[in-house]
Amino acid sequence: MDRRDLSQALRISEKEVDGHLPHVGKSVAAQGMTWQVTPAYCDSCQYTFRDRKRCTPPSKCPKCKASRIQGPWFQVRRDSS
Repeated sequence: MDRRDLSQALRISEKEVDGHLPHVGKSVAAQGMTWQVTPAYCDSCQYTFRDRKRCTPPSKCPKCKASRIQGPWFQVRRDSS
């Protein structure tokens, strides 16, 4: 799911989703699940934002300066115990 999918599912704005995402990872971990984030990437040059800590999408690519950014995507998985 991306931010737009989450905002539609929860019926809140994308800006509100941005504010909640850092807390979701902590809550998910406390419940014995895994919070997986697939990093954003530049659609122009394929640069991947692997080291980005924030959950919001970057505005520009540091490599080619394009603003054609896709992602990030989020997934919650149950830990198999």
